Amino acid sequence: MTMVAKTKTYPWDAAEFLGDAETQAEFLRVVMEDGDAGEIAQALGTIARARGMTEVARRAGIGRDTLYKALREDGNPGFATVLKVLDALDIKLTTLPANDGPLPTANENEAEKLTRGRKKRQAK
Repeated sequence: MTMVAKTKTYPWDAAEFLGDAETQAEFLRVVMEDGDAGEIAQALGTIARARGMTEVARRAGIGRDTLYKALREDGNPGFATVLKVLDALDIKLTTLPANDGPLPTANENEAEKLTRGRKKRQAK
């Protein structure tokens, strides 16, 4: 009878390898390219754990347990929650056209004018 050596395994946590803001932002960018909502929520949770979930929850104004639940693969956080978490993580959400061609919408100056008008209405 041959003895097979047992292999000892250890839990692996991506949060342990996301030590700086640039790596965290790149990790989220790559996950967001696939567009899977569950993976994006889970990636935000991983980054939040790398930064310290308690501190991220405090900065986002969300309860720690609520944040853990929202940022797991099946958590389905609302967009407002995602924006609060991104703000707490100091990660900026940006957009690019999905294809290489020009967008069939307003140019940058027109978009900026529209945004300023929206901000003025909100300030009233």
